[in-house]
Amino acid sequence: MLAAQKQAEIIHNVSGALDKYESKLSEINLKIWSNPELSFRENSAHDNICELFESLGDGYKVNRKAYGIETAFEVIHSHGQGGRTVAFNAEYDALPGMGHACGHNLIATSSIAAFLATCETMRSLYSDGIGYSVRLLGTPAEEGGGGKLLLIDAGAYKDVDACFMVHPFPVLPGASDLLSASCCTGLYLANDKVKVTFTGKPAHASAAPWKGINALDAVVSAYVNISMLRQQILPTQKIHGVISRGGDRPNVIPASATVEYYIRSETAKTLKPLTERVLKCFEAAAIATGCTVEYEWEASYKDMKSNKPICDSYVSAMNAMGHKTIFDAAQQAGGLSGGSTDMGNVSYEVPGFHGGFFIHADGVNHTPQFTAGAGSEDGFKRSLQCAAGMAVVACRALVDASFATAIKSDFEKSLEL
Repeated sequence: MLAAQKQAEIIHNVSGALDKYESKLSEINLKIWSNPELSFRENSAHDNICELFESLGDGYKVNRKAYGIETAFEVIHSHGQGGRTVAFNAEYDALPGMGHACGHNLIATSSIAAFLATCETMRSLYSDGIGYSVRLLGTPAEEGGGGKLLLIDAGAYKDVDACFMVHPFPVLPGASDLLSASCCTGLYLANDKVKVTFTGKPAHASAAPWKGINALDAVVSAYVNISMLRQQILPTQKIHGVISRGGDRPNVIPASATVEYYIRSETAKTLKPLTERVLKCFEAAAIATGCTVEYEWEASYKDMKSNKPICDSYVSAMNAMGHKTIFDAAQQAGGLSGGSTDMGNVSYEVPGFHGGFFIHADGVNHTPQFTAGAGSEDGFKRSLQCAAGMAVVACRALVDASFATAIKSDFEKSLEL
């Protein structure tokens, strides 16, 4: 564990940096929240964040449209030769019709803040004799499209020794007294996403229905098959979908119909056989109705492998700053599991931390009520508290060789599971 005196010194410098930039951070947070943009269309968020760092100067290298992705960016601060690299992920895409109902404005703000605080602290305390690099990655399209998967393929996480981000949630039952919660193990499931189109044959629904092949019947059959399958799956597994197209008119046998499904399981390893079972439900529906079936897959998200040494250090740092923090918010709230994130894929590539923090909101994530909470001053303040915790741990990862070794060892063991 980092010596208490040294941790206190780092905390002091991190807090000073956040105070220094608070007004700019508040401004960028409001800009993102008040102008919600959908996946791969986050042009204003991209430009506003890049302009912020271009205006700061101070040795920040800004790469717009990074790695060939139109709304991704990368900001780098490096010192000396060699050394370790830490990265922070900034998300900033919104949801259709309800804006930042998952609080990605706060995710971006906390990562920007943690990046600034880490850079300022390292410059202040470790300006001589140590090489290091700090990276801020703008990661678009978490809500759809898997922007981090594209960044992984393009090499954005190459040589990264630890990667950080935090995510806001509503205050959960059993954890109402907590300002933040780290890691949220159990909250992030592996996720396959598929659009399934059944194709039949049109006919007049009244005059000659026997001449048609009903694609809507295939959709209904698949829906019922999957509903029956749910009884036979694990409590940690989820299957949910919508009928996105069921036909055009009641008097025409639907020649084409489409469903969209999300399939989730505790790990990427257990997701594969579950997805195979769901595919049999679609195939059976096609056979029973005489339709053909086609699949269109979206980016597959893996489960989140939370790095225990990073989590332990974050909990220690947050509690040292007076922000009551627990290791596992999901366990505190009764074993809650549910969402998925492309940060899970990152955690299979490099040691990862995806902490959580509670904000006051009248609704859960992906509701208009949560959008209001994500735009509140309370939400902004709590994002900065978590930014401070991430920055303290990031500094430690850069300067403490034994801590860095523990991070790497835990990561390598997690890949064996």
